[in-house]
Amino acid sequence: MSGGRQGGNDIAVLAIGLALFAATAVTLAAMGQPWIAPSGPMRFWGGDEHSQHIIDWYTPSHIVHGFFFYFILWLVARQRSLGIRALIAVLIEAAWEIIENTPWIINRYREVTVSADYVGDTVLNSVFDVVAMLVGFVLAARLPVWLSILLAIVLELAAAWAVRDNLTLNVIMLIYPSDAILAWQAGG
Repeated sequence: MSGGRQGGNDIAVLAIGLALFAATAVTLAAMGQPWIAPSGPMRFWGGDEHSQHIIDWYTPSHIVHGFFFYFILWLVARQRSLGIRALIAVLIEAAWEIIENTPWIINRYREVTVSADYVGDTVLNSVFDVVAMLVGFVLAARLPVWLSILLAIVLELAAAWAVRDNLTLNVIMLIYPSDAILAWQAGG
């Protein structure tokens, strides 16, 4: 009988997760973020058009978010099921996507980072940022800790190499901007 109850819990977790994705999309659209890139058709790879298509060079940072959320939730809520912890992680990431697309954060990016032309994410990109976080969360749940750490380092270094930005640099620049980092990001 417990298998039936677990199946019901899994369905409830999935339904709540899907509702969180839908609520995120609707909220971002209501805030005025476009569903897809105004520049043209939706693309899988955004290339240099960051935060506008399904994935881009910032997708790895969202995968790393998933690693971090898994670790933190394992520390503070390991008595909860993996599904509940994943829901909490989705809620946190969805909240960040909404906050990230407020005028306050958009303007902060413009003021202190090399992204002076940042206009926020499309709804499509934000939803897939949450998907990327969930991928990282699931990977962290399945991989050995050392491999999760190694993968996070590789993802951070790859993004830094490709676009001179990553999660670490993003956090530093938003909290405590550095002229040296800004100069390096600008190619100096």
